[in-house]
This record gives sequence, C-alpha cells and structure tokens, in this order.
Amino acid sequence: MKALYKYTLSSLIALTFSIPAMAGVLDVFRNADGSTRWQYVANFSSGVLIIILSISILFLYFAQRRLSKSNRALRDMKATLEDRVAKRTAVLQETTEQLQNREAYITNIVDSMPLMLIGLNEKLEITQWNRVAEEITGRPLNIVLGKNLWEVYPAITFTPEQVKAVFDSKETTTLKHSQQGQYSFDITFYSLHNKHETGLVILIDDVTKQVKAETKLAERDKVSAMGELASAMAFDIDSPLQNISTSLAATKEQLSQLPAETKSLLISTINRAEQSRQQASAIANNLLELAHSHREEKKMADLRPVMNNSLELTRQLFSDVDGFTFESIKISRQYSEKVTSVPCFAAELSQVFVRLLRSSFYALKEIQSSTNAPEIHIEISEFFDSLWIKVRHNGKCLSANEQLDIFQPYFAINADDDIYPVEKRLSYPYFIITNHHHGHMAVTSDEVYGTTFNIQLPLG
Repeated sequence: MKALYKYTLSSLIALTFSIPAMAGVLDVFRNADGSTRWQYVANFSSGVLIIILSISILFLYFAQRRLSKSNRALRDMKATLEDRVAKRTAVLQETTEQLQNREAYITNIVDSMPLMLIGLNEKLEITQWNRVAEEITGRPLNIVLGKNLWEVYPAITFTPEQVKAVFDSKETTTLKHSQQGQYSFDITFYSLHNKHETGLVILIDDVTKQVKAETKLAERDKVSAMGELASAMAFDIDSPLQNISTSLAATKEQLSQLPAETKSLLISTINRAEQSRQQASAIANNLLELAHSHREEKKMADLRPVMNNSLELTRQLFSDVDGFTFESIKISRQYSEKVTSVPCFAAELSQVFVRLLRSSFYALKEIQSSTNAPEIHIEISEFFDSLWIKVRHNGKCLSANEQLDIFQPYFAINADDDIYPVEKRLSYPYFIITNHHHGHMAVTSDEVYGTTFNIQLPLG
C-alpha cells in the first residue's frame, strides 16, 4: 500500500513538472485569445484532488487493517501475558502458602518440644525462643528476641565462654548440670553452618525424672543385694548362737556339783554370756527385718509408735562389758498430741532411729563418770508442712569437723585420729532420710545444749 502511494504521488509530480516540457501544457487551459479556461482548471484540480483523496483513502484503509491486525496481536499477547501472570501468581501464592505452612509446622514442632530451645547468633543475641523457654524463664518471645541471652536471663546455667567455644570449634557439645537429689539437665549445643540469622541452637533437656528413676532402680538393686546379704548374715549368725545357747544351758545344769562360791562366779559369767547371746540374736533379727523391709512400698505411718519400738529394740541391742546399759539412760519423750502420718518405709525409719540412739548411747558412755545423769530427749512435732523429729543427748559433744564428717560415708580404714570413727558415722541414716524419704537431716552440738539430731520429713 505504501509503495502504491509513493508511485502515484511520484507520477503526479512527474506529470506536473513535465507539462512545460510538453510544449505548453498550460495552453490547454487557455482560449485562443489567451484567456484562462477556468472550467478546465476546475475539472483538472477536482480530478487531481479526487485521485489524491482516493489514494489517501486507500492508505487509510490499509493502515486501519494493519492497525486492526496489530491490535489483535496485542490483545493476544496481552491475554497470553495475563494467563502467564495468573499462572505465575498462582504458583507464587501456592509456594508462599507452602512456605507459611512449613514455617507454621516447624514452629509448632519447636513449641511442642518438651525441651527448652534457644537460638543465638554470633553476637549471642536470641533468635529462637520456644514455648518451654517462655514457661521456664517467665519471659515471652517478643521481649527477649534480638537481645543478649545473659541480659534477659542471667540465671542460665552455662557461660558465654562455653558458647563461644562451640562457635569456634563448630562441633556439637553436650554439658550436664545437676544438683544431687534436686534437678538434672542435659545441655546440648548445635553449631549451624548458616550464620546469617542463627549461629547456634541450644537444647536444655530436663532429665530429672529419668535420673531419679535410674538412681532409684540402681538403689533398689543395691538395697536388694544388701537385704540378701543381711538375711544370709543373720542366718549365719543365728545358727552358732543357738549352739552357744544350748551349750550354756547344759553347762548351767552341770554346775550343781561345784562349790557355791565357784558356782556363783560361773553362773554370773554364764548370765553375761547369755545376755550377749540375746543381744547378738537381736542384731540378727534386726538384720532380717532390714532385709524384709526393702520389699515394702511406702505406707502412711504414725512415727510415734515407730520411735517407741525403736527404743525397745535399742534396749535389747546395746550394753557394754563394763556394765553400762541403755536401760541406765533416762529417756524423756515429748510427742505432740496430734501428729499427721507420713508416707514412709517404717522399717527403714526404725533403723534410722536405732542408729541415732546407738550414737547417743556411745556418746553418753564416754562421759558416764560425769556428774550429769545420762539422758536422751526425743521430740516429735509438726511445723507447717513438715514433721520434725529431734533426738538430743547430753553426752560427749561433737567437734566442728566431726559434725561435718558424721554423715559422710567411710570407704577405708584410716589410722588417723582426726578421722571420725566408722562405727560412729551416720551416712546410712542420712541416705535413708534424704534419698528414700526426700527429707533433711542435720546435727548441732555444743557444751551448753548438748548434741541434737534434727530430722525433717515432708508430710505430703
């Protein structure tokens, strides 16, 4: 179309400029007398104008067609682009939803973990803080996020130096933090390779129940072995004691043929031997009771009759060759009228009371020549949510070192006089009170108030 327009226009121009060369083309528009034939001029101009208009119309027509074709192509391209944009938007929206779902899923996993999870960057600023961390510390995420861990929670059980050491080594590290009988934590540090946001993840696992269960199982095994050993020892002791008792009885019958003076002396000796035999038999029976007690479960018990039974057992067990007996000691009791029963192993607590009375017996024996009459005072009372048992005697006092040493286990015989004798230690009663009954045990001793063993047991 554009070529045709150019060709027509060029033809008209050529025709116009070639008229003079054609021997006066303009003469056509003049009369013979030289006047202008305006009719010819008008007709010629109209024809030329019509030709130009026709060419313009043709140009416009073809231009419109080309424009329509371009518009259709643009509409197709627009539709294609809109379709692509819609599909891309749908893909992006789906991807965003998946990322949001995964982020929510991971957040739920982190929050539902029974562990305390903390994320730190290289500046030791908090980047992760799960629900358990909020509950344990009492500090919500929006307050601690982006802040230094030790500024928002100074009571954390590890140090910045330990964290920096993990950053430097880039190795997983585990620490253990515990307080015997109270709590146990496993702390694990995971170093991450991508350090743009979180450089370290810290998991703090409260394994207190697990450790207590394992400890209880180990204790049960040890106690079972001790019970079996005590039972076997009691049986082995009882057999020769029965033989001794039979021999003493037979000897006593044969003494009738001896003179009265010799007979009286021998009978006195035999009676002391029989008394010792009874004590040994009581020790054997006590061992058997101890062996059977480890098969029991905790039961509610009033400790007043338990203490009274322990006193009776102590009277049978303890006497000395020089004539000092437990019955020669004045026993005073001060029991509250209303004492709540406590969950306990009654046989074990009886052993504790016997050991305390035994310690008091030997402390009183060492000063039996003193002007003060030997006395043991026993108190049982309640105070708030605890039951208190106090055993006080006026015997030989404990030194400051002995007060620290008396509840410690004795592993080897040592000839050093500064070491508290093994036969006077109370590590086993201390173990029963603190580990088996979750109570407390302490001792105070001075010349004015004597020596007092204090036991505190929870009522619940």
